[in-house]
Amino acid sequence: MMPFMSRVILVFLLLAITCAQAVEPLPPVNPESALYIVKVEPGVSYDDVVTSLKSAAEGKNFVSPAFFPIGDHIRERGLPLQGVLEVRTYCSLGIGAEILLETPEFAAFAPCRIAIYEKQGAFYLALDRPTYALRHIPNHSPKAAQAAQQIEETLIWMLDKARKGEI
Repeated sequence: MMPFMSRVILVFLLLAITCAQAVEPLPPVNPESALYIVKVEPGVSYDDVVTSLKSAAEGKNFVSPAFFPIGDHIRERGLPLQGVLEVRTYCSLGIGAEILLETPEFAAFAPCRIAIYEKQGAFYLALDRPTYALRHIPNHSPKAAQAAQQIEETLIWMLDKARKGEI
């Protein structure tokens, strides 16, 4: 017979494994779409999402130079928006500079944007994909393409953390 504390620990471990497995995998990136959208896991709050994004960005040396509370502005005009609707920007000055030094036109797409919004009672995160934006700039270098890919992969990693509320 297993001692009581050992059984309690075993139950907690099984619960943790079950909860970890319940998280849906990230959707694949559609190369033909400018957006990459993920649904936030049930039970993850808006504050969890924002805290996770902040922590993940800092961990990868990304800065967040701007925040646009679009939903607040819509409500201030008396329109009946329900829930959250905002855009947060993220940038890696080190990686982004590789693109901008060779392809200054890319500044029109910088910094990268992540929307946080509510739809039908659930939170979503939507990324404006840097690799998709770069395809609209003719004659960009392979180095710029590699930098855009690196930024996009980091932003998707950040979305994954945020959708689960991980710090």
